[in-house]
Amino acid sequence: MAVRARLTAPKEVKTTWDWHSLKSASLPSSMIFGGDRRMEAENFLASGFTTRQSIIDKSSGWSLFSDVARTWQPSRLKGIQVSPEYGTPFLAATQVFDVRPSPRKWLSLDRTGDHAQRYVAQGTILLTCSGSVGRATLADSSLSNTLISHDLLRIEAKDSNLSGWMYAYLRSPTVRAMMTSAQYGHMIKHLEISHLDNLPYIEPPVDTIEECNIISSNIIEARNKAHDLVTKAEDLYLSAVGPALNTNIDTIGFITPSRALFGKGRRLEGHYHNPAARAADDAVKQNNRSVDRLADLVERVFIPGRFKHVYGPDGLPYLDSAQILEVSPDVDKHVLSLNAERKAGYLVDAGTIIIPCSGQTHGIIGSVVLAGKWHENKVLTNHILRIIPKDNPSVRIGYLQVVLGHPTLGRPRVIKGAYGSSVPELSVVDIENLSVPRIGFDLETEIADAIEEAFALMAYSNELEDNISDIAESIVREFLNHQ
Repeated sequence: MAVRARLTAPKEVKTTWDWHSLKSASLPSSMIFGGDRRMEAENFLASGFTTRQSIIDKSSGWSLFSDVARTWQPSRLKGIQVSPEYGTPFLAATQVFDVRPSPRKWLSLDRTGDHAQRYVAQGTILLTCSGSVGRATLADSSLSNTLISHDLLRIEAKDSNLSGWMYAYLRSPTVRAMMTSAQYGHMIKHLEISHLDNLPYIEPPVDTIEECNIISSNIIEARNKAHDLVTKAEDLYLSAVGPALNTNIDTIGFITPSRALFGKGRRLEGHYHNPAARAADDAVKQNNRSVDRLADLVERVFIPGRFKHVYGPDGLPYLDSAQILEVSPDVDKHVLSLNAERKAGYLVDAGTIIIPCSGQTHGIIGSVVLAGKWHENKVLTNHILRIIPKDNPSVRIGYLQVVLGHPTLGRPRVIKGAYGSSVPELSVVDIENLSVPRIGFDLETEIADAIEEAFALMAYSNELEDNISDIAESIVREFLNHQ
């Protein structure tokens, strides 16, 4: 029989599945129909489930989490949003992990039920229970007088002496795996109070309890001092430069002279001419103040090229744009695909300014971070712009961080040059051409001292977070390996 001619070669008949093997296991029915009556197969196949069973099978050394901690959350929020001058700031669950939590909503206290329960005290352990569940952090002074989302579980140790260890325990990767093995939901995962109450809790040695208490206290102290120093530096800069006279861009439209449209650069996008950026530029250049071009004050401004992302456990830790703006981010990716020569272009040294250069203008793009020791030996995404200081600079890098990162006098000037429709981008040229006001050596030095110390403290707090989770992980592993 004749075979019809084909445009392509016939497909090879597959008799085996080449991509992955089926993950399966046999379980006694008592596991499925006891306690929570969980029927989702993925929960029983998760590594955290087997770890939990290994702990429960031991006759001593552990108890239920509900025996040592009180876990609770406010009722579902039904607040009325108002303007900032009439409302109280509100933070969503993910915002409490920001280095600088910045509220985007303000709620009316009179129309917010149980609003007193939505504040958190300093030192309270907060745990995500929706989306990426099981992520813990400590409340610090940046969350004071702020309403916090009900999507964060509040955890309080019944014995205050156990607070540090309890936080360390929840940050242990093995314990988080146990928490995620209890999650439920198809698209958006959830974790309930009852799931945490039934979590196995391992009793630590006495010296570990004291060590974790010291570390957790140092974490909060470092963050609080860093926030105070940043506020001090920004207030000094604002006093010296003068407030932006108009920062309102939440209007239907605005007017700009035609000479601004067809001058140097010929930018026609409306956002480039927004009043907030214009007011910040005017404040920087007022009173015939001396200004310098940013590129003349630093060694280099650049964005590294793209690279193929291949991940594996033996690679270098990888940070994306959002993670450099978070306290103790989840570093769960390690890059394998960069050789030694290319790798150098994606690493940063402490003292480098790093700026997310891709994203929405109402999001992370244009946020300014001064890298610390914690950022070293990690691969940073190519969506982060780098500003490298000179060896003997005439202007300290800490002062430049305030010039670029100030909420009203800095960031609006940085993001005004963002171009692109779907995903705006920052260009190196626009950043290089930004004007840096000169306000006197002594004041610039005072601002730089405060900012550089602040970001060093932030990096130090991240190192402490890694340290405390490593301590807890070693205790958990030792308990599991003990016969």
